[in-house]
Amino acid sequence: MSDSSGLSREQPPPRWRGLRSRSALDFKRRAPRRRSLKHDALNLPNLLTFGRVAIIPLVLWLIDRGSPRECLWAAMVYALAALTDLLDGYLARRMNIVSVLGKFLDPLADKLLVTALLVWMVPMGRIAQWAVVLLLSREIAVTALRSIASSEGVVIAAGGDGKSKTALQMVGILCLIIGYPYHLDLGLFDLGVVDLVPVGRALVYISLVFSLTSAWAYVSFFAEAVEAKARRHFPH
Repeated sequence: MSDSSGLSREQPPPRWRGLRSRSALDFKRRAPRRRSLKHDALNLPNLLTFGRVAIIPLVLWLIDRGSPRECLWAAMVYALAALTDLLDGYLARRMNIVSVLGKFLDPLADKLLVTALLVWMVPMGRIAQWAVVLLLSREIAVTALRSIASSEGVVIAAGGDGKSKTALQMVGILCLIIGYPYHLDLGLFDLGVVDLVPVGRALVYISLVFSLTSAWAYVSFFAEAVEAKARRHFPH
């Protein structure tokens, strides 16, 4: 074949043309398809996350009724929600369906559940106002910091203090929801009648210490990462 200048162009051998077309077809088959938002919303882990948000009004309604029976039911529903928090992340990794929507919804559902319960129990006298204000302020500050860090290409993962804070909060809130004295017999140890509200308060207050220390660690890590990035781009 010749072009407009009269020079001939050598055609690739037929076997190479076939190989090239097959390679292009294999690449198209291997290329991952971007899942739609609707598809992500309907996968099992994200459905569990949506369910965790949906049961918040039920837990609040049971607590508001105030009897020991209803509060015990509220604690059971809350414990179920906490289990789904562990389960949805496990399923997303096991089924290889980690999605952007799931990364957004999972921490949001946790914060909505914790915020709603703590604020609801303030007028009931089960938790102090100042503790709730500090905890919520920390959550808002850390969320904003993570957003800024993400825009700078810095990933702030949860540290040991942050995980300890979450565990203490979960157990503390569970005790606050139960809200009445119960006889606790642990087999080897008979604790007698224990008022779970002071126990829950103590756990939440301890979690507050871990909340503040982890927040300071996140700020320090972000500052160091930004300074290191600046030194790479603008070396002396």
